[in-house]
Amino acid sequence: MEISTITKYIEELTNTPSPTGFTKLAEKYLMDEFKNLGYKPYQTNKGNVVVPIVEGKENGLLLSAHVDTLGLMVRSVKSNGRLKVTSLGGYPFNYAEGENVTIHTRSGKTYTGVFRLNEPAVHGSSDPKEAKRDDSTMEVVVDAITKSAEETKALGITNGDFISLDPRFRIDNGFVKSRHLDDKASAGVLLALAKEIKEKNIKINRPLYMTFTIYEEVGHGAASGHPKGIRDMVAVDMGVVYDDLACDETMVSICAKDSSGPYNYDLTNELVDLAKSLDIDYGLDIYPYYGSDASAAVASDNDFRHALVGSGVAASHGYERTHEKGLISLYNLLLHFVQK
Repeated sequence: MEISTITKYIEELTNTPSPTGFTKLAEKYLMDEFKNLGYKPYQTNKGNVVVPIVEGKENGLLLSAHVDTLGLMVRSVKSNGRLKVTSLGGYPFNYAEGENVTIHTRSGKTYTGVFRLNEPAVHGSSDPKEAKRDDSTMEVVVDAITKSAEETKALGITNGDFISLDPRFRIDNGFVKSRHLDDKASAGVLLALAKEIKEKNIKINRPLYMTFTIYEEVGHGAASGHPKGIRDMVAVDMGVVYDDLACDETMVSICAKDSSGPYNYDLTNELVDLAKSLDIDYGLDIYPYYGSDASAAVASDNDFRHALVGSGVAASHGYERTHEKGLISLYNLLLHFVQK
């Protein structure tokens, strides 16, 4: 598989707005792509996209990725016409400060804007250096001439409208940089894997399904709606890059434990042993502030063995960065894993 195929999918996904709770555009993208590849995807009542790769009644393997992202929502329209916001997903507001945004109104109109401090002028005060970054000190200014709540509301903007952050996707010297690589990098890898399986008629020796969830960032993405007969679930999500962890952006990260507890010992060892046999550069790590779709599924009484793997992603929940080497290594690990 050419890395360009993987990064093409990632770029298209990151450029598709899908803050958690407003994911219809990403859902349509996935449904269309998998149908074009010759699969028969379907959606659960919640909206998760499920793709049967090889159907069967027992000993199934489920690979998951999520396409919902961090974002904002309009909390209220302020008297000066600007927007007070609430966050979608957990991230420090300073990670989104100064970002261009798109406001998605309930009527279908969109407006651009900027997320910034209420008083951002360095030449006006010391506030930009000293102010705490939270929903009381930051706002979205709409790219429209409005000076009152009434003028902004006349545009069709109101409480509860979703706001997406500009991803700013680019590749420099093999480094893939964008918002929302968590977890659209993994979704792009799974799309490329499904494409390869279909086009090369790769033999899969057990039932295999992929699921793409839309509420992972708020904790319940994969809690329900799984195909029958699943034995093993591997969440394909971002690997954490941090000072005391083994993984970096060029590697595959295999998670032994996150905030939900340890992952299945035997299934995790299968991934480790396979990475070793393929001479894939990997790190076995613990993520102290993390939860995955696999841990959500197991916590919701799904009787799965569960594991977590991903390419290393730096600056999680900010302007993130991974590397083509890590992405292709993750792809190769999964390609061999599904053929076991």
